[in-house]
Amino acid sequence: MPACYPARMSLVLVVGGGSREHALASALASEGHDLVFAPGNGGTAILGKNTNVAMGNVPALVDLAKHEKVDLVVVGPELPLTLGLVDALEAQGISAFGPSKAAARLEGSKAFMKELCKKYGVPTAAFAVFEDAEKAKAYVRVAGRPLAVKADGLCAGKGVVVASSVDGAVRAIDRMMVARDLGDAGGKVVVEEILPGEEASFHVIVDGARSVALVAAQDHKRVFDGDKGPNTGGMGAYAPAPVFTKEIEAEVMRTVVEPTLRGMREEGAPFRGVLFVGLMIQQGKATVLEFNVRFGDPETTVLVPMLDGSWFELLDGAARGDLSKVRAGVQSGAALAVVMAAEHYPAKPATGDAISGLLASPTPPKDTFVFHAGTMREGDGFVTSGGRVLTVCSRAGTLRAARDAAYEEVARIKWRGEHHRGDIGHRALM
Repeated sequence: MPACYPARMSLVLVVGGGSREHALASALASEGHDLVFAPGNGGTAILGKNTNVAMGNVPALVDLAKHEKVDLVVVGPELPLTLGLVDALEAQGISAFGPSKAAARLEGSKAFMKELCKKYGVPTAAFAVFEDAEKAKAYVRVAGRPLAVKADGLCAGKGVVVASSVDGAVRAIDRMMVARDLGDAGGKVVVEEILPGEEASFHVIVDGARSVALVAAQDHKRVFDGDKGPNTGGMGAYAPAPVFTKEIEAEVMRTVVEPTLRGMREEGAPFRGVLFVGLMIQQGKATVLEFNVRFGDPETTVLVPMLDGSWFELLDGAARGDLSKVRAGVQSGAALAVVMAAEHYPAKPATGDAISGLLASPTPPKDTFVFHAGTMREGDGFVTSGGRVLTVCSRAGTLRAARDAAYEEVARIKWRGEHHRGDIGHRALM
């Protein structure tokens, strides 16, 4: 974890309850700050005070921040951002890390994101936007090749279908636009070209104009080894991603980040917070797949230990709109994280299973961390309460050493039906 900094102790409200929030909170706690969570999880309860305030209840979150007299609110998930939580907090004079509701459209509306890229020359896949299902299906049939179909709105990671055939794309359009399986989020769709290459996750902390780049990571979305099985919220991550070279980083900052931030200012929605750029990289060229307006999960669990600097200064500086005095770099070595999932995940996960090896196991080795997500306290231990239950991360001098340490800790922890991938980092270790 980052070293402790002698800054004034602050009270921070962390909104969310996943491993992303636990990782960020662990860094803030290591710097001496006090923490409140809404709602938090079993692990965050050890770091501070959990509350029963739902992350989508904007008025209740504002009331909580006022009641606790917090110095900073760190918003983890995308939902409260798209609902305008940061706007509501700032209207009460409360500093918050995250974009405004208008700026959060970069994630909240895939059509807005694609049109912004087109307008400001940001490289992205060719696309078309439809509000009529029959026109969308006709477009797919005329194209005569596999295409990606994306619901315009937020869908908790379920709104993207990379179809392997024309019929598959047509079925995806019917599910989204006709059957409305995704509700109003599927009323409009983006149909786009499928890009070849290797994915990378690039996070940039932004104060509206200035930006601080973090180490690039790579997520593993498929549930089974070898990138097989259905997509998930993420089964593990590692950093740095070798595919994302220094040359590519410089290109992405110049051709993606800078024009996007300029475009958002010109659109009257200057961006503050973290811009998560999902990229496809082929032959040294990067193309934008998507923008997210919050930290990735599980990517955050490897970003946190790889930062050389103060997480509080970084988050607080972006929230105040001034990163000019923040100094942040990248730690040497590498970090790797393994998600431990509940039985049946990513379908309907089993819950309520007792977890062994957390409290009873020896203290994890230095630079190995267990971040909670789908857990809750029960007596002196923990039980599962969600699909992705824990994320075990290790930082070491090499990626191979980080992998070995992470999997050694994973082997200590058990519950009925637990499953995880055994090949996290395989692209970089082949």
